[in-house]
Amino acid sequence: MARGARERRDAILALAEGSGLASVEELSRAFGVTASTIRRDLAQLEAAGRLARTYGGAIPVQHEAPLGQRNGEATDAKRTIARWAAEQVRPGETVLLDSGSTTTALARELAHRSDLTVVTTSITVLHELAHADLRVECLGGALRPLSQGFVGPLTEAALERRTFDRAFLGADGVTAEHGICEADLEQTRLKELMARRADRVYVLVHADKLGRRPFRAQAPLGSDWTLVTDPAADAATTAHFHARGLDLVVAS
Repeated sequence: MARGARERRDAILALAEGSGLASVEELSRAFGVTASTIRRDLAQLEAAGRLARTYGGAIPVQHEAPLGQRNGEATDAKRTIARWAAEQVRPGETVLLDSGSTTTALARELAHRSDLTVVTTSITVLHELAHADLRVECLGGALRPLSQGFVGPLTEAALERRTFDRAFLGADGVTAEHGICEADLEQTRLKELMARRADRVYVLVHADKLGRRPFRAQAPLGSDWTLVTDPAADAATTAHFHARGLDLVVAS
């Protein structure tokens, strides 16, 4: 493959990953080549398993990383977010922690407290709080090994029996236009149900996840939710969320 074609295909992947959809017409104009050239590029990328074709364009093929791998990524950013989130929790409250690496970091921050009830769907949160001097409850269900969290009808039924002062949600990606992005619809549905049962809802995502839509399962952001990120978030990205009237906090 010619160097120019290789670079163009790498750039197509980057554009598709950022926007979630790159149309043939847009790519043709952006790279100054014909639509048939772009279609050949897309066909090559699809054959290599790097893109999935859609009507008029393509989306990047992403594979969900196991939680153990994600726990080792962006640790400082997650710790910063978790500390801010822990400061919001008041004595005597009942809080709900979603599964995920940042909510696990939050559990670590709450583990020294003795005046809370923490409810979770996450095995890793349970592990962090196993010896804590606070009340811990688990919403059981079907285990997703990749996320180490429970989902499904049993989880949802247990959730309906509870209300919460605050819910802290994780996400694989968040965009101002489409909201929370997850690997499957069971996860996005569960997050929506969690939010309905809480007085205050926070979405905890480090800067690398802002403006990204790696998967196709979506849940809209509530207008009264708070999106919490870290100082590495750039102004252009955060401006998209502010422009839609969404509450975005940069933890420090």
